[in-house]
Order: sequence, then C-alpha cells, then structure tokens
Amino acid sequence: MEAGMLLEIRRRLQGGLLIVREPNARSLPLDISVTPSSLKIKSCQACTTINLPAEVRIVPSYCRGIQYVAGDGLHVRLQVEADSNAKLVSTLCEILKANKSCIFYCQTCGEMIIKDRTFLRVLPLPSENWSALVEEWCCHANPFASVLHPQSNDCFLGDTYFLVNSGYEAHVSGAEKVNWETEHSASQSGSALKSKENNSVICKRCKTMLGEAVSSGIIKYYITEMIIQPSEKRFVMIPRSQFVQSIIAQCLVELSSSRSTFRFSIQGHDGKVYTLMWLLNVDTLLMESLGNSAPSNVFTLFEDSLRSHAKSSGTWNAVKVLYLPCIKNRNKDLADAWGNDIGVHSLIFPSKTCLELLLILSLSNASLPPSLRCMNSFQFSPYGYIILNPFFKSRLFN
Repeated sequence: MEAGMLLEIRRRLQGGLLIVREPNARSLPLDISVTPSSLKIKSCQACTTINLPAEVRIVPSYCRGIQYVAGDGLHVRLQVEADSNAKLVSTLCEILKANKSCIFYCQTCGEMIIKDRTFLRVLPLPSENWSALVEEWCCHANPFASVLHPQSNDCFLGDTYFLVNSGYEAHVSGAEKVNWETEHSASQSGSALKSKENNSVICKRCKTMLGEAVSSGIIKYYITEMIIQPSEKRFVMIPRSQFVQSIIAQCLVELSSSRSTFRFSIQGHDGKVYTLMWLLNVDTLLMESLGNSAPSNVFTLFEDSLRSHAKSSGTWNAVKVLYLPCIKNRNKDLADAWGNDIGVHSLIFPSKTCLELLLILSLSNASLPPSLRCMNSFQFSPYGYIILNPFFKSRLFN
C-alpha cells in the first residue's frame, strides 16, 4: 500500500522536513531513496515516487536526522536548493489598474454585482487608524473626513476592502439586476452595531454580506466576498475555502513586506476579535500525498484538491501562522493586550468570514502530524498553514 507523506520546504533556509505518515505495520520496513528531483518510498507492498517541482532540488548527500516519531511516522531532514519564490497572485491593485473593464461577482454564489466597470484612478488608502490619529492632532473637526471618498471613476483600496462610488449608474447593471441592497434607515435606538447592520450591503441571491454603505453613494466591499474579473473572461467558481485562504494569505504577505507587521488581530465587522495570528514565515512550499492507506475521514491540507484524488500529490505555496481562537471570550486577556499594542495590525472582515478562517486554521492544524500541532513559543498555541493558491492568476486575472 502506498505511504502518505508531507514535505515542508523553507525556501529561504534551503531546508526541508519530510514526514512519511505513520506506516502500516505490514508495509515495514521502508526504503527511502532521494535524488535531486524526486523522492522514492519503497515498501514490500508498493513503491511511491514523488517528483519535485522544477524549482526545487534536493541535495542527497546532506540528508540527515532520520527519526521515527510515534503517531507521526518517519521524520527526515533534507537540504533543499529552491529558487526564490516567484509572485504567483496578482494583487487587487494591479488587477484594477489594468484599465480594463471588469465585472464584480459575489464569490459565494457567482451573482453579478457590478457590470463592466472601468476605473481611471486606483489609489491606496492610508492605514486603518489614520482617522483616529488625525483627530488626536487636530483641535477642530477632522478636515479630511470627506476627502477620501471615491468619485465616479475611482477605486480606493484598504487592507481588507475597497471603496467605490455606486452613483455612476452607466456601469452598474440595470435596476432589476442590481445585486446589492442597502438599508439606510438606521435604528432609532442609537445602537452603533444596529446602525452598521442597517447599512449592510448584501447579495440579493444568497443574502451574503458583501460590504457596507459608508455614506450616500459610497460602498465598501470586502475583498474576501468579491471576485473581480475582466469583462471578456468567463466566470469560474472557486471553492470558498480556497478563495478565503488565498486572499487572506496574500494580505498577510503584503502587510508583512510593506509594514514589517507580523502580529494580526482578526476582527469581525461587529467589532469582536475572532482570532489572534502570529505570522511565522511566508516562504513555505508544501507537498502532500495521502497514499491509498489513509482512512476516508482523514484531514488534508489541500482539502478540495486531494479528497477526490487521495493518491495524488499537491504542491502549494503557503504562509505559516500561529493562531489563538478568541471566540466565547477565549484568550480574552491576551486579545485585550494585543488590542493596545501598536505593533499589532487589525484586519476587519465580515464576521462569517472570520469564523470560516478559524475553521480553516483548525482543519489545517488537525491535518498535521500530532508532534507538529503546537509550538511552545506562543503559549503552546496551535499553528496552521494558509494556502496561497497559485492558480488564481492564470484562471482569473490575466
């Protein structure tokens, strides 16, 4: 029977860890052969050959640290020569700056939200807390409060959202096909949360929250809820978990690079903290093969790709994070401390998406060998991978 394996490669460190999943007693002993371009795992029952991607090469003479770990399987340390990680995903700014007509879809159900929109200006917004800083330095009303509103052909980009002007009806599908709806009649109770809910922008078909009405004619759309494609491209549905992972992973990569930020507080639009995340690295390349001996209920890092093809192997770029759940007041003291720490960056998404991310991290953690599910450096916290899907650029944005 074919053995399952997990290979974690660190591009910058030029190292890798191969784990041959807990082998079946009948398949022992195992013979592991290493060549620069492949791994071969041979037992008395089967032989599995794993070919590496072209940019990855193993140095066979430096294989060391072979160890059997109960519950995991065989651990083998490898020296790996890997090319620098190429940029695989186009950023939202690059897509919109292409000056091409785009269509905006609801990611959940594929409903068309905005049709044939072309932006003449695509500009980044300041950091999330810029307004609060301005208010502290100004002795009068905020003079910039009404400036950062996009005009008809503008798109302003935040870390987790983009602002557009919905008043340019020529670029929006007809009234009977408008797929967002806003409730401008805020509750008289004075509740800020109720007012925010009343300003929600939702998909008419599936009722998913897409964003919020910031002011009259200005809509904030969350990047995790929308797919943007050139008008000439055919729409392709993407599994929800893969989309959320790729978008959030890209966000973490960009923020860690541009702002040297590595700690993140994931908050919902309701103001609650759902997860604390500490970014460990962004240069991980993962390969996984379940083999044909894996039980049907086994978790896998690449759920949608491998569940239907248990014998296949996948190669994915990923970011590695430590995380702590904060729902139901878990880790409240640490969440409060991080909330007052200027080194922590807050990322705000719809509350439902925050729960989806937490589930993704939990499943990722459960898919790892038991010895790799926690790290001592963060109060024995779990860690997981967020997969950076390489197919988005070719399937969606070109």
